Amino acid sequence: MLESLKKLFGFGPKVNYAELVQQGAVILDVRSKGEYQSGHIKGSINISVDTLNNNLSKLKKDKTIITCCASGMRSAAAKNILKSNGFNEVHNGGSWISLQNKI
Repeated sequence: MLESLKKLFGFGPKVNYAELVQQGAVILDVRSKGEYQSGHIKGSINISVDTLNNNLSKLKKDKTIITCCASGMRSAAAKNILKSNGFNEVHNGGSWISLQNKI
């Protein structure tokens, strides 16, 4: 139960996002097209969380995926969508600006 609480509140093992990207992780920005066009992480893919279920074929299940958005809420939802559709290695990177500073 303690491990579940740690994960819930973000006290689990720290994710090295820079290392994941160096190993070929895909950065999935789930903001709207307009938000994405106003600024994003270079090389990221933009699929809004609203259309993610219809665009799962654009992503590979054997790749590590890091989701991001404006605040971390939509990227958390996107992570759950991906996990429930068989994507195993998915991380919520939170806000794209914060994630950009970590990579």
